[in-house]
Amino acid sequence: MDKHTRFRQLHEAQGAFVIPNPWDIGTAKFLASLGFEALATTSAGFAFSRGLPDGGVGFEAMIAHCREIAAAVDVPVSADLENGKGDAPDDAAETIFAASAAGLAGCSIEDSTGHASSPIYEFPHAVERVAAAVDAARSLKDDFVFTARAENFLWGRPDLDDTIKRLQAFEAAGADVLYAPGLPDIETVRTLCAAVTKPVNVLAMPAMSVAALAEAGARRISVGSKLTNAAFAAVEAAAREMLDGGTFEFSRQVVSFARLQELFSGGER
Repeated sequence: MDKHTRFRQLHEAQGAFVIPNPWDIGTAKFLASLGFEALATTSAGFAFSRGLPDGGVGFEAMIAHCREIAAAVDVPVSADLENGKGDAPDDAAETIFAASAAGLAGCSIEDSTGHASSPIYEFPHAVERVAAAVDAARSLKDDFVFTARAENFLWGRPDLDDTIKRLQAFEAAGADVLYAPGLPDIETVRTLCAAVTKPVNVLAMPAMSVAALAEAGARRISVGSKLTNAAFAAVEAAAREMLDGGTFEFSRQVVSFARLQELFSGGER
């Protein structure tokens, strides 16, 4: 069974599955080796790993990164491609073609403009972009899972009614998966999931669990840049110990050199 078919079937199964977000080839291989059935890139995590802010990686560099991740693992990979190649519907379609050519099994496109002064595309334009992306995905030879994102909650606009309106329109336009990152609690997740029929991706928050999200109707659970942030937190804690205490106790709680050497030598899959 190819990656595209496997990825589609994950969304059609009962319950919810976790799709973690690696930020480079090493973390992608490591997460796949632990047993996750699919991975999703993180635009913020990749940007942070390059010393850039979220949104600071150009489209071609992002696609090249996604191509590397997809080629490095045997599991399906979906990509966070931010708002795509550009603002126009044709740019959304070109984003899908580029994602497919990179070997991805799916991708997401946001309704965020990338401009702080006007962060969310006007409703009609956002729907046109999704429709163009859907048409492009349907024209591909291989199956492709397209995720349409409504970004209100990440941009200081916690308007659940407008978010639902957008996701319902994206669903009607043919999007395969619906995603509103930043939902604050399980009840909000439950309300949103009840308002649509397509699979919903939820960005996990600390007080949430897989069981609770599945019961609320979520089908797919991602963590965005949280793994990257956790890695930076671990480095910071180790650095503080060295700088402030002059000790190296952090090295007692690490993945062993031998294990990583074996994994990256091809000893683990």
